[in-house]
Amino acid sequence: MTDDLESRATVDVADCETTGRIEHPGGLARRRLLAAAVAAGIGAAVSPAARAQEDAPGADERPQKADLLVFTEGDRAGEIIKPADLPLGGPPVHAWPMDPRTRVVRSGSRLNELLVLRLDPAEFDDDTRVHAVDGIVAYSAICSHAGCPVTEWVKASEGDKDVFKCPCHGSEYDPRHNAEVVFGPAPRHLAALPLATEDHSIAVAAMFLGKVGAQQG
Repeated sequence: MTDDLESRATVDVADCETTGRIEHPGGLARRRLLAAAVAAGIGAAVSPAARAQEDAPGADERPQKADLLVFTEGDRAGEIIKPADLPLGGPPVHAWPMDPRTRVVRSGSRLNELLVLRLDPAEFDDDTRVHAVDGIVAYSAICSHAGCPVTEWVKASEGDKDVFKCPCHGSEYDPRHNAEVVFGPAPRHLAALPLATEDHSIAVAAMFLGKVGAQQG
């Protein structure tokens, strides 16, 4: 199933080619390819194994309570993320939610991709503490401006803190303050995903807080 929102979320992915430093070049290239396939309504850009996973029942559902977080890319793709895998202060890890019972990774929609990060809890505002666990926060990896993937972890344009940055149009988000917009044209913060810990893993505690992707309103 293809969300109408996914078509909106791919509007300006091509702009990422010409702006900014990419923190995860391999992952971004993969996401561009997948976004192009979604926009064109074809599956040729996705391997048969990946397509089978994305077509599995539940793969396109939004994160569900008790889902576990797994790596999206690299040698550890699909492996459950442990708190120890997250260095204090970043960089963030890209993750998918996974149903722990069926082992289905919810990678059928790019709107499910997450940025997971460990920070000093003393830096969090009250809104952020509500959805964090042990200093770990998770946010949507899709920019609220034009739906590009948020891939950079850089010094803020204003101030000395590291922040998330979308390379398409330069929007920056502060994960210590509920991923609020601190620079650029994005109209609102990144949606947060409340977390819990379970058996030394990172689990989803509730549904997304806020709108995901480049939605109006």
